[in-house]
Amino acid sequence: QVQLVESGGGLVQPGGSLRLSCAASGSIFSINDMGWYRQAPGKQRELVAVISSIGSINYADSVKGRFTISRDNAKNTVYLEMNSLKPEDTAVYYCNAGIKAYGKTFRSYWGQGTQVTVSP
Repeated sequence: QVQLVESGGGLVQPGGSLRLSCAASGSIFSINDMGWYRQAPGKQRELVAVISSIGSINYADSVKGRFTISRDNAKNTVYLEMNSLKPEDTAVYYCNAGIKAYGKTFRSYWGQGTQVTVSP
């Protein structure tokens, strides 16, 4: 059974920083893309950033220059460093990964979500 477990959310003032982590565990054969999505109240879930297994990266325009995604393939972990946070970054942040588990077909997995609140 494959699981994605996120950590690092919380309350921060505008201009502040947070670092999110997401670790994949279980009977993992390989991991392709890993990424972060977010969903604000009343809005659809949107892509924040994604990183491929070889390090290719894409960011949403709204976070370019402020957020940095990275991954540690040895630890099956993806990170999101968030700087210069704005109130509009407030959302539940979800980790996502494309994983091939042993004995299973390739599929997309989601974490449980972690709340990020940016407020004075």
